[in-house]
Formats: sequence, C-alpha cells, structure tokens
Amino acid sequence: MQQSPLISVVLPVYNGADFLRETLDAILVQTQADFELLVINDGSTDQSEAIIQSYTDSRIRYFHHPNKGFAYTLNRGIGEARGKYIARIDADDICQPERFRKQAAWLEERPDTALVGCFITFINEKGEIQGDWPEDRANHTNAQIRKALPFVNCIAHPGVMVRAEVFRRFPYLDSQKYLEDYDMWLRLAGAGLVMEKVPEMLLLYRVHTASMTVSIIKKKNVFSRHFHCKRRYLAARLSAGKLNGFDLRVFFGMCKDLVTATGKNIKQKL
Repeated sequence: MQQSPLISVVLPVYNGADFLRETLDAILVQTQADFELLVINDGSTDQSEAIIQSYTDSRIRYFHHPNKGFAYTLNRGIGEARGKYIARIDADDICQPERFRKQAAWLEERPDTALVGCFITFINEKGEIQGDWPEDRANHTNAQIRKALPFVNCIAHPGVMVRAEVFRRFPYLDSQKYLEDYDMWLRLAGAGLVMEKVPEMLLLYRVHTASMTVSIIKKKNVFSRHFHCKRRYLAARLSAGKLNGFDLRVFFGMCKDLVTATGKNIKQKL
C-alpha cells in the first residue's frame, strides 16, 4: 500500500500553457519533497495537456474533465488529495524553493492553525517584480487577518496551505464565482478557525492580461462584487442560525462596499 504524502498540491489548469512549465518546475524543486502534485485540467484548449504530459515525475497525478469552472476543479483536487496538508498554487505563479517546507513546519508546530499563507510579490508576464500587496504585508497574525477580512481580502489564494480535513469541511462554492477564495476565508473566520501567514515572501504572484486577478479588476465595480459575496455569506450564516460578532463586522463591511459601489456607479453616470 502506497504511503500517503505529507502534502497534496492542488494545481487547477485552464489554458495555462504560457506559464505552466515555469510553475511546474518551481514546484518540483521544492526543498520539502514529500508531496504529490495533483494537476487538474479544466478542459483546456491550448497546449496545457501536452506540457503536463511531458513530465515524468512520479509525484504528478494528472486529471482532466470538460470545462466545469474553478470551484468544481478545486473541489475535485481536494477530493483526490491524499496528503495531510493541501497546498494551493495557480498555473502562472512561482513558489519559492522553501515554501512547502516552511508552511508544513508551521502547521506541524501549531496544531490549532487551520490555514497558513505567506507574503507574495507581484510579477508581470516577463517575471519582472511589480511590487508588493499592502494588505498582504500588513496582516499576517490571526488577529490581524480576522480584523481585516470583513472589509478586505488580505490572503493570497495560491499561497495557502490548509489542513486537508478543513478543506473537506468547507468546499469551494460555485455560487461565489470569482470570489471563491474571499468567501472561503470569511467562512473559516466565521467558524472561528485560526488563519496565519509565514511572514516571508514565498510566492511570486503573476498578474497579466489573461489572469483572473486582472479580469476581476477590469470589471465595472469590484465593490459591488464584494457586496454580493458578503451578502451571500451572511444569508447562509443567518439561515444556519450561526451569526456571531465576526459576522456583524462583515455586515458593516458589506454596507461600506454598497456605499462605495453606489458612489462609483453614480460617478460613472455623470
């Protein structure tokens, strides 16, 4: 019987050929080698499959299905994972060599921590440094993250490592499309789970014209999206009878988003 790895890396791919090889190469040279890499191809129509199948590393497990979306693909990867911890990564980002080792050690040493992230640095298509994310660097303790989340997302999704049982208790929701991660962090915080970060830059986060981050930023009103994300989160909490003090702060954050979104809409019409 094959021994389960310490870490399962969940890598969803949808038309990621441009940067996929660089992402895979950075994963396969991690100093913590006890992992499996689950690459889930969500119906790509480019050369992603050929790139994936060109690798012969026995740690890679390849899955593919017709295009079903980000949440479905992530949940499939989590369902297939055999590791104690699940690390996220996207097909255009680059892990620093020590990322898995440092995050796994963090979780091993802190049994009450459900999720550990890391600091990120933005890069462009050419791999050139574009700067840091202020909300990311300003919030790395559980207390800081819990205080910030009702108002702003401060955790980089592809830089997290989570206990497998936590991801299975809290699957991604397709109803929160484009904000699946923010909704996840709100649900974890609402349930009282501890979220922290290794306060080191362990991920290069690529922002380019085809990235999900840019596509969201280009939408007419991101504050409106945040309002609806929080509204759906709070509706689910109310329906379950689980509203608490954290949720009250999410409500205030939702109201702030509504005011800002309304102001932006009025400004655009003037």
